[in-house]
Amino acid sequence: MKVLGISGSPRKSHTTEELVKAILDATSLETELISLHDMTINGCICCLGCVEDNVCKVRDDYIPLMHKVLEADAIVVGAPNYFGRLNALTHAFLERFYCFRHDKDGLGGMRLSRKIGAIASVGGGGEWEMPGRDRKMYEIAGEDIKGFFDYNEIECVGTVEAQGAVPCFSCGYGEVCSVSGVKRFFGQDSKISPEIIPCLDKQPEVINKAKSLGKRLRDRLNKN
Repeated sequence: MKVLGISGSPRKSHTTEELVKAILDATSLETELISLHDMTINGCICCLGCVEDNVCKVRDDYIPLMHKVLEADAIVVGAPNYFGRLNALTHAFLERFYCFRHDKDGLGGMRLSRKIGAIASVGGGGEWEMPGRDRKMYEIAGEDIKGFFDYNEIECVGTVEAQGAVPCFSCGYGEVCSVSGVKRFFGQDSKISPEIIPCLDKQPEVINKAKSLGKRLRDRLNKN
């Protein structure tokens, strides 16, 4: 059995990728981790060119990933929230699952039906709630990914959430900007220091949940 991990963050080797890797490692199965950070993946253009053969006709870096998704027994998707929504790169990747909507015999259905999935959700604001969504910042990306899973009839065995570092920590103005995420999430008088910058190593409870999720994913695959 093979588990495919997708890190949808444009940043390589940060919280999202590390969280996906923690889930994969805990499965003790054959795994592959792919980061989308340096890829060009466009959204679905609704050309319907995939209807007859399930092959997406938009030529970019998604094409080899399409085959990997189809061949995997399970898929772990991790992503951050940007502006209180699933980030665009991951959204574009998941939109392209449309090519799996019709089977090659034209009988309808989802080619990803009964695949098993897990989700890694990251948000820089942590438990701060996004206005208008009534969701904690680290829950939002996962909720949106779950919607794509449900649409494609992928069985989700669980989600693990982690706090990432907002860009305000490294933009150069995090301590003085009137709309700084550092001030909003850590207090108006907060000073940027290594001690307050969120990272996965400072969230042992999240790492444990990721390991548990990986084991749950493995057990669910074994039942299949």
